[in-house]
Amino acid sequence: MTLNDELLAELGDSGLEQIAGMLGTDTATARDVVTAVAGAIVGGLARNAQRADGAEALRGALDEHVDTDPFTGDVASLTRDGHGILHHVLGGHGTEQAATGLSRFAGVDASTIMRLMPLIAPMVMSLLANRAEAHGMDADDMADDLDRERAAVPGELGDLLEGLLSAIFGEAVPEQGGPYEPGARAGRPRPPDGHATPDGHELAPGNPDW
Repeated sequence: MTLNDELLAELGDSGLEQIAGMLGTDTATARDVVTAVAGAIVGGLARNAQRADGAEALRGALDEHVDTDPFTGDVASLTRDGHGILHHVLGGHGTEQAATGLSRFAGVDASTIMRLMPLIAPMVMSLLANRAEAHGMDADDMADDLDRERAAVPGELGDLLEGLLSAIFGEAVPEQGGPYEPGARAGRPRPPDGHATPDGHELAPGNPDW
C-alpha cells in the first residue's frame, strides 16, 4: 500500500467530502487533487532525502510526528504545522510553483490548492513517521522508501510531478562537492536559481535543519 493509498483510506468518504466542499467540486475530483498534492509533497521529501544531511534531518523530524493524529486535529493548528513542513520541503516559491502546476492538472484554482497543501502535508508526515517507526527505518531506509513512493506515481501525474520537482529543485548532478552538497547520496539535485542565503549561497528548497 502506498502512502497515497493510506492517506485516502484515513480520509475516508467524509474527509473527501469536506475537501470537495473546500475545492468546490465533487469527491472524485477531490480524490484526484489529494493524490496530486500528496504526490508533490512525497516527491519533495524524496528529493530532500537524496542528500545525506537532508535524509538524517528528515528522519529525526519524523519522530515528532509519530502517533500524531492530523486527521482529527483542528484546522488552524494543522495549517500552521503544514506551512512549516512545506517551507522545509518545497520552500515558499517552490510551494507556489507546485500549486500552479497542480491547478492546471486538476482544473482547480491555484489559490485553493495552496489552502489544501498545508492540510495534507502533516497527514503525509504522520503516515511516513508511523511507517518508519513500525519498520525500524533509519535515514537510508526512509530515503529508499520515499524513492519507491515517488516512482510509484503513474502516468501523466507522475510525469507532471517529475517536471515540477525538477523545476523546483533543479536537475540531479553527479556526485561532487559543493556549497550545498555535503551528503553521500548520489544524484543530488542542483540548486535552482533564486534560493539564496544572506551570504549569497544558492540553496535548493528543503532546509536540512528541521
